[in-house]
Amino acid sequence: MNSELARRIAFTLGALLVFRIGTYIPIPGINSAVWAHVVRAQDGGILGVFNASSGGAIARMSILALGILPYISAAVAIQLVAYFSARLRRLQTSGERGRRRLETITRVFTLLMALFQSYGIASALTDIDHLVAAPGPLFLVSVTLTMTGGTMFLIWLSGQITLRGLGNGVAVLLCSGVIFELMRAAAIAYELNLRGLVSGGLIGGLIALAVVLAFVVTLMEKARRREPVEFGTGASRGQSYLSLKLNGAGTIPALVASWVMALPLIPAGFADPSDPGVWTELAQSLSPGRPLYFLAYGIAVFILVYLYTSFVADPDQLAEGLKRYGGVVPQVEPGEATAVHLDALLSRTTLIGALYFAAFCLTLALVQAWLKVPFFLAGTSLLILVGTVLDLESQVGKLANTSLGGLRE
Repeated sequence: MNSELARRIAFTLGALLVFRIGTYIPIPGINSAVWAHVVRAQDGGILGVFNASSGGAIARMSILALGILPYISAAVAIQLVAYFSARLRRLQTSGERGRRRLETITRVFTLLMALFQSYGIASALTDIDHLVAAPGPLFLVSVTLTMTGGTMFLIWLSGQITLRGLGNGVAVLLCSGVIFELMRAAAIAYELNLRGLVSGGLIGGLIALAVVLAFVVTLMEKARRREPVEFGTGASRGQSYLSLKLNGAGTIPALVASWVMALPLIPAGFADPSDPGVWTELAQSLSPGRPLYFLAYGIAVFILVYLYTSFVADPDQLAEGLKRYGGVVPQVEPGEATAVHLDALLSRTTLIGALYFAAFCLTLALVQAWLKVPFFLAGTSLLILVGTVLDLESQVGKLANTSLGGLRE
């Protein structure tokens, strides 16, 4: 192992240790026993989605409970706005300076979102009986600032991992959170098996299902549609390939779909208990385990794969890039004709990816609803885990090859 790889591994492990310690530092003034009861009641619902990606920080209501999701939300929102804003699109394509400015805008938007979400969470906590020791303005301000500070710290930490460690920092933090929650779920399953509440066959079946799904995800995430591209003219003409992923959107559609499914819960929370109204009925119909939830979630994931893929792989930009570097698709005219050809190619490829992604995300949700296991199962978690491992494998391979190349010289 070369010194650069060892240094990056050590830095990443140290950063993850700091993250893990932070998930155990509780917010002052919270009755942990009451909160634990609330979490157990909602573990298979929307709360479980966010807890799985936070490394259990929500279950412990720690200073990092808000996690890094506001940053992901802000980045997705900025990309959506950039689709309609020529100014933001210019920043995306104006090199390192534009990238830094876009990152600054994203962080400012993250700060505003974190403040809003933290205040909403603090207000909701005060409405739970016997949870907050001293509800009032001081509690609202302290929780809002603490949780917002936790999110901004995680953004900084993820940036340090990207710069000095291994992999994409945001993905590594999400992946570590998933691993910690998988360990918790395994411990719960083992304890329930000892008590005779869950059979060993059921646990073995879930493990086998997870292995099969991980294998399927690995195959699908590595799958590429390779479109031949020619560069140069005459005798100097060379051939290469334009590599297109089946699911170019990554795990973002599943995360955003979970947030979309949680939207009806917001107005339902303000409804009068004596007169629930349409929002409460809609929230109940869209709660995890209900038929309408599975239908709406699957449709949302499918549509979001198409939308997000169109943002990250714009056919017009791809065609313009090929034309700029002298690349052409065989038997297709450069420019607009290439853009139309790539658009049709991306549409067919994304159709396969969207169907696979929606089916995968629904599989574990259906399994959990059918088996009623008392811990959270999420297709999103497995996608994050596999995607991050593949990314780390690629980066470690490059560092190892660089070291071997130096030794040969």
